[in-house]
Amino acid sequence: MNWGGILLGTASFVIIGLFHPIVIWAEYHFGKGCWPVFLAVGLLAAASLTVSNLYAGALLGIVAFSCFWSIRELFEQEQRVKKGCFPKNEKRKKT
Repeated sequence: MNWGGILLGTASFVIIGLFHPIVIWAEYHFGKGCWPVFLAVGLLAAASLTVSNLYAGALLGIVAFSCFWSIRELFEQEQRVKKGCFPKNEKRKKT
């Protein structure tokens, strides 16, 4: 039996699921201005093009595109905070 596909799917599910609270946390503490961090991590993870192991490359690719998705999601999260769906961090300096 080859469990690679099931394990890769499970890992994808976990990685994507972890990025939801990461985006909420990042927007709360740093605001949408932290998007370059997600871009940098995504570009680093895009090094999956150079990885010869299929599963490791696929997982890095999933992390890369989850980071890229997170950039858009940061801006949408800001809108959800403005609508009152999520709490606003009053202690954060205005940027």
